[in-house]
Amino acid sequence: MPRMFGTDGVRGLANRDLTAQLALDLGDAAVRVLGDEQSEGRRRALVGRDTRVSGDFLAAALSAGMSAGGFDVIDAGIIPTPGVAFLTSVLNVEMGAVISASHNPMPDNGIKFFARGGFKLPDSKEDEIEDVLGKDWDRPTGAGVGRISHDTETATKLYIDHLVSAIAPLNDDKTQTKPLKGLKIVADCANGATSVVAPTALRRAGADVIVINASPDGYNINKHAGSTHPEQLQAMVKASDAVMGVAFDGDADRCLAVDEDGNMVNGDQIMGILARAKKREGKLNHDTLVVTVMSNLGLKLALKDMGIKTVQTSVGDRYVLEEMLKGDYSLGGEQSGHVINREFATTGDGTLTALTLCNEVVKSGKSLKELAADFPQLPQQLVNVPNVDKMAASTNAKVQAAVEREEKLLGDTGRVLLRPSGTEPLVRVMAEAATQEQADEVCARLAQVVADELAL
Repeated sequence: MPRMFGTDGVRGLANRDLTAQLALDLGDAAVRVLGDEQSEGRRRALVGRDTRVSGDFLAAALSAGMSAGGFDVIDAGIIPTPGVAFLTSVLNVEMGAVISASHNPMPDNGIKFFARGGFKLPDSKEDEIEDVLGKDWDRPTGAGVGRISHDTETATKLYIDHLVSAIAPLNDDKTQTKPLKGLKIVADCANGATSVVAPTALRRAGADVIVINASPDGYNINKHAGSTHPEQLQAMVKASDAVMGVAFDGDADRCLAVDEDGNMVNGDQIMGILARAKKREGKLNHDTLVVTVMSNLGLKLALKDMGIKTVQTSVGDRYVLEEMLKGDYSLGGEQSGHVINREFATTGDGTLTALTLCNEVVKSGKSLKELAADFPQLPQQLVNVPNVDKMAASTNAKVQAAVEREEKLLGDTGRVLLRPSGTEPLVRVMAEAATQEQADEVCARLAQVVADELAL
């Protein structure tokens, strides 16, 4: 039986794969695994969600499962995923939960949990939740059951205050500094969870913000908008003479950017810009950036020339954070735009990334285009090879021989990567090279070998 938890919680088609009953059972199971039996007083959990219409019934069901298990539940309403992580920490609740499918289409939804302190769960804890799911136990009764309270306004205010303070500390007279004053930017909120948070935080920091796709109706999250569909943002930046734009996904744990000419600035380039800034300020622990296997070789080569090392992990911001905690690193993330800034957050935070990126544009006196140009990306090609034995990719002799041939051909000027899908019988073949033509050719040759050797 396949594992219920994927790389970022439990996801599926809402009301088909992810039902109210499953949400109820997950809440019931989570309180048993994540609850602290030694905790004094009432035990508490926090629940937040993105703007999908299915979030209403799933939040009600999840909260019901938690409160039936004896937890008082604070329903923070619509709030970004990193907002739930932050509040889980500062409110000292025993767990947090987010109902969101991030960048997925509206019909999907998901549930993911945060442990005390605002950290994503390790695989072992998710496995424990899955093990007790649906099993009967001695549930509390009477005064032992929990209450459910709703407080979106307070939760949102606490989170926005935290975000703004990351780049705009209070003056002695308690007024807010305006480090982004005069910076004209466009923010694409994907009709998602940061539709209120990001515009408010950026404006409080002094930016002149043109906001698009910030009118969620339950059905339009990520629809032709946000980080997965940046075309509107690119056009608006050029049309409005803004100096840059930022794009979020549905739950705002990632951020991509657009320069003044409408060119995309991806997560690798954003990480490079922020890593260099932290090094300059003496805040890049061990002069190291944590990246995943998908980060472009161009980023690593550029950072090396700047005296910045890279440490590589598997794909998934949870694995990035695990490595950051293990090695006491302060910055890490993914090419997709998940950036973890441990000085201020325990998980990827798109709005925080936007604020710190805008702040570096102002501090450096350079345009985003100029900053990004220091982190050129090697040409890359990615091919998905379906209907194959994905687990054999790392053991098949002919596939491994083909990988070695291509790596020898590329030398230090490129690389190849075979990555099994986490959910499908599919292998992703990626190649980077000095030219796009070479990347295409290498990828095509490897994909053909994978298809021939691993066909089901």
